[in-house]
Amino acid sequence: MTRTTPARPIDVEALFPELAAHRGTTTRLHPRPGSPLASDSSVGGPMLWPADEPWPVCPEVHGREPGRRPDDIHRYRQVLATAWARAETPGPTDEERELLTELRREHLAPETSEADPLPMIGLVQLYRRDVPDLPAGPGGSDLLQVFWCPFEAHGGGYDLELHLRWRRSSEVGEVLAPQPQPPVVESDAFVPAPCVLHPEQVATYPFAGLLPEDVRARLDAWDEAHADEVARSGEENAAGPIAYQYDLSIPPGWRVGGFASWHTTDPYPVDCHTCRAPMRLLLTVDSSEWDGGSGSWKPLEDRDLPTHQYATPTGVTVGRHGELNVFVCPTDPDHPLRWSLQ
Repeated sequence: MTRTTPARPIDVEALFPELAAHRGTTTRLHPRPGSPLASDSSVGGPMLWPADEPWPVCPEVHGREPGRRPDDIHRYRQVLATAWARAETPGPTDEERELLTELRREHLAPETSEADPLPMIGLVQLYRRDVPDLPAGPGGSDLLQVFWCPFEAHGGGYDLELHLRWRRSSEVGEVLAPQPQPPVVESDAFVPAPCVLHPEQVATYPFAGLLPEDVRARLDAWDEAHADEVARSGEENAAGPIAYQYDLSIPPGWRVGGFASWHTTDPYPVDCHTCRAPMRLLLTVDSSEWDGGSGSWKPLEDRDLPTHQYATPTGVTVGRHGELNVFVCPTDPDHPLRWSLQ
């Protein structure tokens, strides 16, 4: 099933014609639980990874840290989804509650030594044929694969460890199977549920704080005046008045390209550490597809679904229910990536 973003509640370019010069596009990925193949673009699905190529591993030592087993996490989600999908007496039975408690337990990996490298988790793979805003990779690469470490402790502090791999899909022969996974993970937030994608390209506009000062001032004044007008008229709905940041500029959810949101921190330059070129947003990993503040972006096909149950299809949580923005160098994709948490 496709996913369709509703028309914006207001034509922002009709109100602010100067925004036309700043318009861009982004591809909303719309991940939904499914059974993707290695030949598919997916979140949490099998990677098109050559059988004779080493799987990415985290360079940090995590071998003796306790955590949850990935298979337990997938089973936990399955049991819970089945329990709440029952038409009669939805919710876990006593027997299911006991099983869920057992599946939440943390474990050590006794077969793993302190120095053993930790396999990274395949987070997302994207074929250019499916994602309009995915740039061409080096050497004509048509496939992007993103991995991350399922622990936060890196470099002596708390930080993410990401790995990007571009490849030409036509050059992959035998695919690695089964594919490595870490014996335990720090949190279920690092383990994506297998999801098929429903890519959709939509218009997007920069975060207000990065627009020219005169445009930003007009937008701020409009937001304030509109909120006051809605409050006086009594027409405000549960989602609140329309606002540039939440309804008219940057969509929520997993997406490729477009503009980064800076709703948690002030905007700051993201320049390549190697060549100092301004980097471009490659991928956004979001903890939810929509929430109370961004409900106007909820796809038409999902409009009757409750937010609390369906807005987090991947099971991935970034930070405190935020989003991860991954940036790459536009002059050389082999230069080290950068990222921000919002």
